[in-house]
Amino acid sequence: MSKYTLGIDFGTLSGRVLLVDIENGREAASEVLEYPHAVIEHELCGKPLERGSAFQNPQDYLDVIYKAVPKLIEAAAIEPTDIVGIGIDFTSSTILPVKKDGTPLCFLPEFCNEPQAYVKLWKHHAAEPQAERITSLLEEKDPERLARYGGRISSEWMFPKILETLEKAPEVYFADDRFIEAGDWIVWQLTGVESRCVSHAGFKALWDSNTGYPTNGFWRELDPRLNGIIGTKIPFEVVPSGARVGGISANVSKRTGLVAGTAVSSAFIDAHASLPACKITDGGKLLLIVGTSTAHIILSNVESSVSGICGVVDGGVIPGKFAYEAGQSAVGDIFDWFVKKCVPADYKAEAEVRGIGIHKLLREKARTYKPGESGLLALDWWNGNRSILQDSSLSGMILGLTLTTRPEEIYRALLEATAFGTLRIIDNFETNGVMIDKLYAAGGIAVKDDFMMQIYADVTGRPIYIAASTQSGALGSAIAGAVAAGAYPDFATAAEAMGGLSDIRYDPIAENQAIYAKLYAEYKRLYEYFGLENDVMKRLKNI
Repeated sequence: MSKYTLGIDFGTLSGRVLLVDIENGREAASEVLEYPHAVIEHELCGKPLERGSAFQNPQDYLDVIYKAVPKLIEAAAIEPTDIVGIGIDFTSSTILPVKKDGTPLCFLPEFCNEPQAYVKLWKHHAAEPQAERITSLLEEKDPERLARYGGRISSEWMFPKILETLEKAPEVYFADDRFIEAGDWIVWQLTGVESRCVSHAGFKALWDSNTGYPTNGFWRELDPRLNGIIGTKIPFEVVPSGARVGGISANVSKRTGLVAGTAVSSAFIDAHASLPACKITDGGKLLLIVGTSTAHIILSNVESSVSGICGVVDGGVIPGKFAYEAGQSAVGDIFDWFVKKCVPADYKAEAEVRGIGIHKLLREKARTYKPGESGLLALDWWNGNRSILQDSSLSGMILGLTLTTRPEEIYRALLEATAFGTLRIIDNFETNGVMIDKLYAAGGIAVKDDFMMQIYADVTGRPIYIAASTQSGALGSAIAGAVAAGAYPDFATAAEAMGGLSDIRYDPIAENQAIYAKLYAEYKRLYEYFGLENDVMKRLKNI
């Protein structure tokens, strides 16, 4: 009889539960729950939120566990005893303040109307001033650590968000016992055991395998009220990827049908979980996880300082390997913005009459244009620039619009802009000594969108291999669950058995590649000018 693991992938808008056969990686069943509260960006608790805010309600995450998991077990018609392990991945850095028993502060009556007591989602950018202050102090006190994070701290990470909480709602800061990544919190809810995974700690909380977190002396100098945060609100211990944190608790067993004691792995950052799902456990292979944003992950046997990346962490994804991460803060979100805000009524009517989605219609129309034919060029900074400029205050731009420009031309230019952004990241890796032999892509867009992937192959000038699974994050988490359960001795063995690539491969078209090389040269000029030379985007925001 088959044995299974569960991979639970907590994304920006939904949680996905995947049941996977541990022998061959066959995806036996899945269940998706859309978060009822979604992303809270404009108003929370009756209070208007400042620009750049992105909060969530942790009850949505619990709903995934207590509603989607039992539903999946029932629909799959399997015995819960056949589920041997569970893995979790989560968007990051997504943090929340909790009490020592794990209760979120926003669940308490005294804090239910305070926005700072809620979850701060990964794309919460309201902590940019705090990130700048942490960067400045690291430049002075710990430049080696700062170099491992590309020379700048992002407002998307844990400590800027914590400092923001302290400064805007000190009552929340002093009432909470822990600040914790949502992925680690879910593992805690499942097992009753608090843990901090190397993935979240290393990439989003400045933890290093040799020196740990920045010292309490560092945080005290930043703000005296932060004295003692390490060891109290942020515990010292960090657990490796694939480690068995604990087993399903009796309470969770009763509410879900899972068997008490079933192994639960340490959490993953959502993007990182896709590496084992694509059988990537060694170096030279850059994986693009393409979704609302894009993460760029590569493994290596050596550690190098790479400017403008999100970090390099020893064992950050696979034990024994250095993991490097870069990223683009918006990709799918840009296309979604365009569809919701800029598509004319007659296009929407055409899509409705034909019974297709508006994205599919725009792609059909955009395919009829050759590279460069529209005369348009865009910068992909609709949600700031994560890598390599690390500046969330930057904004998007489209150059070359005329009175004859059509929606599909703009749509194509936006697709191309995200490809140019990826090539800029690839160039930066290789300039700093991290060489890339092959490109891989995972995520819903990568698996479903042949048009976009061909553009990426043409722009980067490299073949692109595609993940077999449309749910690579959940599959990677299921692989971690198998390692934690002892079904496999390590990630390499588990990934070889359970991971997979599709038969689809996108090779660059020489004619298109030549044109895109010219466009990319212009993209880089705009990139440097608006990113480094002229602060007009920031001045416009200030006005």
